[in-house]
Amino acid sequence: MNESALREAICDVGKSLYDRGLATGSSGNISVRLDDGWLLTPTNSCLGRLDPAHLSKLDWQGRLLSGDAASKEAFLHSAMYEERSGAGAIVHLHSTHCAAVSCMSGLDAASCIPPLTAYFVMKIGRLPLIPYHRPGDPKLGDAIRGPARKHAAVLLANHGPVVSGTTLDAAVNAMEELEETAKLFLLLRGHDPRVLNEAQIDELRQAFRLDH
Repeated sequence: MNESALREAICDVGKSLYDRGLATGSSGNISVRLDDGWLLTPTNSCLGRLDPAHLSKLDWQGRLLSGDAASKEAFLHSAMYEERSGAGAIVHLHSTHCAAVSCMSGLDAASCIPPLTAYFVMKIGRLPLIPYHRPGDPKLGDAIRGPARKHAAVLLANHGPVVSGTTLDAAVNAMEELEETAKLFLLLRGHDPRVLNEAQIDELRQAFRLDH
């Protein structure tokens, strides 16, 4: 897609996420990599009411090239892009079930949602939990760098998920799969669910050439 088409796609995706209750108010942000920088939803913008012409365009030093002021969480996206050269888009939401999981105690920080389904393994893999930082704290960008080198998605404690994908569609599909798996995880708490074992996970990695 050219830049104009990507701007329209971000707005279409944002409205879809908002209309289905995956983004509320002015929460969440979406970005896409360009040849000459990247696009990001502006600060305090509602994903359901984005304007293609007002999306923030930044260079790789974080300077605003055009559009409205960028989201205060731009550093989350730039850190993920820097660590994942194959990432073409990133979606960060405060979606209900993922945010609920992010507030739970006793999670495995290395993999905070177990491999309940093959589709979770295929779209997300392991989901590291990043320690709590206040919204807008630049230290959070540094905190996700290590995990982002090996994982396409992370969960920010008491906050929400950050998910990357090779394309905007891939990032959104992975985000939606993560939200559904978080819902399953919450529904199954206390029910001793059967999870995929390492042999089954390895089979998926080989069959679908997974890199996470």
